[in-house]
Amino acid sequence: MLAAMFPGQGSQTPGMGKDLFETYSEARDVFASVRKGSGIDPERLCFELEEDELRQTQNAQLALYAVGVAAYRCLEARLGEGREFAAMAGHSVGEYAALACSGALSVEEGARLVKIRGDLMAEAGIQRPGTMRAVLGLDRDPLAALCEAVSSEGAAVVIANDNAPGQQVISGSAEGVERAAERAQEVGAKRIVEIKVSGAFHSPLMDEAAAEMGKVLRTAKFQAAPGDPKVYANVTSSVVDLPGAWPRLLETQLRSAVRWRESVLNMARDGVRTLVEFGPRNVLCGLVKRIAPALATCSVADSESLERTLEALSRSEVTA
Repeated sequence: MLAAMFPGQGSQTPGMGKDLFETYSEARDVFASVRKGSGIDPERLCFELEEDELRQTQNAQLALYAVGVAAYRCLEARLGEGREFAAMAGHSVGEYAALACSGALSVEEGARLVKIRGDLMAEAGIQRPGTMRAVLGLDRDPLAALCEAVSSEGAAVVIANDNAPGQQVISGSAEGVERAAERAQEVGAKRIVEIKVSGAFHSPLMDEAAAEMGKVLRTAKFQAAPGDPKVYANVTSSVVDLPGAWPRLLETQLRSAVRWRESVLNMARDGVRTLVEFGPRNVLCGLVKRIAPALATCSVADSESLERTLEALSRSEVTA
């Protein structure tokens, strides 16, 4: 069974998607839909911004959405009969790309929501400043206990991403994250890596942004049809069968952990054998290899990688 993956903020690179845009009409169509839905020119975001400006939350999220959906549409149009995607998952903002590609959202509606989400999260980072760090070499349970202890001292910090065995991301106030990082190293963490983001995403510091996003999501148009790919939610790591559940899940996602490790394990349990990442850097492919090494992975970021993926899929026994 074949699944699609869409990366989150941090995967962006200047110039991403340009080769797809210049090569395939499907990519140009997606960019036009993103422009229509968001009122922002995705070509400028993806092709013209330098790294520091592209890294800004309101720019990175919409750019990744545009490239992820475009890459998916380009591959989808070239897959042979019987090689449809049966499952999808996106990491953080990547969940919106998964929903658009599954048919649960139109590309335009997804772009509208991602634009608002990015603006709200950027503003939250100003109003309630915080930070994020990756903790490598320490697993989830001891790190969660450590974060709870630090938070009980009045310095907020939580696990924001359960990415893979020995790879977690913590998020919260600068003081809370600093304390938790120091204590993590004391109990065996191998390395702490600063994450260059503008706020404490997936933590209680996003409560106000989540509440505002919830109001917007309740006006959004979610839909489902028989045969659509199943989407695994970040918040539950499980398939969502009812379109009406998505507004609450996406609201909660802003202030809760991304359960990526469990999502991949659940996809494997449900029969997924190959996962294709749509976007730059192959971040999610690397995580999958740490979570479930037996799963096959491919990625699509440009025309060359698209052709490689098509060739790999044609040689395999992967079907829906």
